[in-house]
Parts: sequence; C-alpha cells; structure tokens
Amino acid sequence: MTPENLGALVHYRLEQAQEALRDAQLLLGEGSPRAAVNRSYYAMFYAVLALLASRQEETSKHSGVIALFNRLYVKNGRFSKNFSKWLRRGFDLRTRCDYAPMVAVSAEEAAELMSHAVEFVARVAEELKTMTDDGPELRRTK
Repeated sequence: MTPENLGALVHYRLEQAQEALRDAQLLLGEGSPRAAVNRSYYAMFYAVLALLASRQEETSKHSGVIALFNRLYVKNGRFSKNFSKWLRRGFDLRTRCDYAPMVAVSAEEAAELMSHAVEFVARVAEELKTMTDDGPELRRTK
C-alpha cells in the first residue's frame, strides 16, 4: 500500500469513528440508549482500525481487533488499561444489546460508554499524530 493510500485509510477510519460518535449523541438524545451503545462501541472499534491500519495490521474479527489493540498498545503502556476496559465493555454491551433477547440498557450506561468513546477516539487521534508528521485531524463533537 502506498503511503498516500495508507494515510487515506487511516483518515477514513477516524472519520468513521467521529461519525459514529455524532450518531451516538443523537441517538442518546432521542431516547435510544441501545442504539447509542452500538454507535459508541463502533466509534472505538473504528478508531482502533485506524491505529491498526497505520501499522498495516488487520483482522476480520472484533475479538482480534481488541486483542491486537491490547498487545500493540496497552501491553507496552502507550494506552492505559482503562482504554482496554472501555473497549471490552463496549463490545460486551453492544453484543448484548444487538443480539440478546430483551436486554435493557439505561441512558446512564449509554452515556457513560459514549463519554469513554469520546475520550478513546480523541486519544487515538493524538497517538496517530505522534506517529506521523502531519497526522489526521479529528473534529471535536459537541
């Protein structure tokens, strides 16, 4: 992959993350906490995909993405263990909300996950900026 293509992919993944955060905010505001959980988790997931793309790493499974994030970024201390916990919590909660029958999630739980997702995406963008001379810019959400 050319450096230009790689940069474009990283930028695209961060845009996906930012869009998912905006969607989560809108959905939570409209009283859809389960859908907000989905979008909050995917914001973190897409952000990790941006990190992995920057290293030309990939995997097709969510569990693989989480494992690579932990091995490449948490184990060496570049990201605190809290980020791993937030990503895992988001995955577990999103899976239950999307697939388990009759799962209720409170607006407070969804808001907490969304707050972690905002911090997660911002931290990933910061990390990517340190890895490149002109790292991708991330638009802030309200």
